[in-house]
Amino acid sequence: MASRARLFKEYKEVQRDRGQDSDIQLLCDETNIYRWTALIKGPTDTPYQEGVFQLAINVPEQYPLVPPQVRFVTKIFHPNVHFKTGEICLDILKTAWSPAWTLQSVCRAVIALLAHPEADSPLNCDCGNLLRSGDHRGYKSMALMYTRLAAATNV
Repeated sequence: MASRARLFKEYKEVQRDRGQDSDIQLLCDETNIYRWTALIKGPTDTPYQEGVFQLAINVPEQYPLVPPQVRFVTKIFHPNVHFKTGEICLDILKTAWSPAWTLQSVCRAVIALLAHPEADSPLNCDCGNLLRSGDHRGYKSMALMYTRLAAATNV
């Protein structure tokens, strides 16, 4: 029950702060408080800046003691995101989780990961290999292509 109370609190905060954080839009499933969707804007000065990416967030009943499961629904070319499943390699979603994190702060961490990829722990080996070999131009062009194909906005 503590997880429900915590999620209701986070939901109220999201509703209250709606529009203040233009980089993140968090939406709770109307029929299940444990299912959320996030729309995040790609960070400036990255190949993702032209895109808006959808995340699926499944919150376990043990939340906030256990981290939510977060994955990209939108296809993205990034070394720390599995290209087919959208799984994200991010320490706060695994071993570095703390109950102090909120769904909003998790989305912030995902945006930070987009801006600062970790090529040494890739889920997308092709992307990780481009970065590790120093082919930043190849990485950026592939990431930009997929952003334009899958996450482009009409803004």
